[in-house]
Amino acid sequence: MTDKIYNVLFLCTGNSARSIMAEALLNSLGNGRFRAYSAGSHPGGAVNPFAIEKVRLLGYPLENLRSKSWDEFALPGAPQMDFIITVCDSAAGEVCPIWPGQPISAHWGFEDPAAAQGSDEEKRRVFEKVFRQISTRIHVFISLPLAVLDKAAIHRELKDIGATAVEPQQS
Repeated sequence: MTDKIYNVLFLCTGNSARSIMAEALLNSLGNGRFRAYSAGSHPGGAVNPFAIEKVRLLGYPLENLRSKSWDEFALPGAPQMDFIITVCDSAAGEVCPIWPGQPISAHWGFEDPAAAQGSDEEKRRVFEKVFRQISTRIHVFISLPLAVLDKAAIHRELKDIGATAVEPQQS
């Protein structure tokens, strides 16, 4: 067993919902084995209030949440990433920067809950569905024996997680 703490960056376009929820979920569920971050290629500058509601239920510190550019993670002194995971459908086709240390990357696409239309209750249902889907994938990820897998095997596992249809976990 290793004591390594893995740095994970979740990327999305706006960094207002999916990547924010993924960051909070991994930091909350990762048992100290992971340090998760989130960023966007074109951040909107604000975290979606429905994402904040979901994160609040985890007990995750809300002051840690902010919509930010992925440029912050390419600056000198930024944490070196072990994993880069894109979480929005459009991000799979975007050109991502070259990351120091050649982190393992994968795409885990989720529908955009921030684009949900309707009443607040209807929007909350979409956020709940996507939050559970992200949670399902995070649970699979944190159960991987990363210390004994080689880089190629980890990359295959991450891609498989992203390719698997996710059914929301039941509470």
